[in-house]
Amino acid sequence: MNFFHRLTLFVLLIFLPVSHALAELMLYPTRIVFAGNQRAAQLELINNGTESATYRISLVNRRMSETGAFSAIEIPLPNEQFAEDLLRYSPRQVTLSPGAGQTVRIMVRKPANLATGEYRSHLLFAKQPDPRGRTSVESSGATADNEIGIMLTALVGASIPVIVRHGNTEASIALTHLDLRRPVDEAPVLAFVMERSGNQSVYGDLTISFTPHSGSEKVIARANGVAVYTPNPLRRASIALNQLDGSRLTKGALRVTYREQAEDGGALLAETVLQVP
Repeated sequence: MNFFHRLTLFVLLIFLPVSHALAELMLYPTRIVFAGNQRAAQLELINNGTESATYRISLVNRRMSETGAFSAIEIPLPNEQFAEDLLRYSPRQVTLSPGAGQTVRIMVRKPANLATGEYRSHLLFAKQPDPRGRTSVESSGATADNEIGIMLTALVGASIPVIVRHGNTEASIALTHLDLRRPVDEAPVLAFVMERSGNQSVYGDLTISFTPHSGSEKVIARANGVAVYTPNPLRRASIALNQLDGSRLTKGALRVTYREQAEDGGALLAETVLQVP
């Protein structure tokens, strides 16, 4: 008997940073923090694409590595605290026409015996397959006996952290182990370690500037939205210094600053200087 099996493979690339997520899905804000007596927040979604799209919304738990990469948590560590049991949100799924928006409302409910500390989960927006069967890659001509036709649909999801802080929480951060590397035929790279202490995460923008002994200070690199999440004690970072405009990185001082983002107050969180011979 002749038959044709059509096998559909859905590749879900979850937990892409928002800046690298689907260009057609816009999220604002890109992180939510509940602190003090705050009990509600909202998130705006906009379909910036040219076709309708459906996203399923769920809470997931992720662990940050020392290099800032995220991975799914199979076995929680004793000091990992998640917010999923504290959060309620609506809707659970949205279908957005081109140019349309949707508000997602999030509420936090704290039990009376909740321990002091920071709790974090991530709100995941997973794109769902097109019900019309449209695909990004589709085989053709697979009609022979026992032949398998393959349709491949790439589905991309974006996620944002949702943080609940309860009781007295605080954190401090230090920038240590600065190491200026000079790869051959490439821009110099500044490597360093962000050492966090306390019972809450830190989040902010990194700026690197250079001041030659006989000149004025100039910003040569930035990295915005850099976090060190609990319970991680450190994050290892490296930034390419590619804004030198042909000048040499010698005989001066490199200054690294880490500040809260402007909407959070812009306070200086950490600063350090490396002398360059």
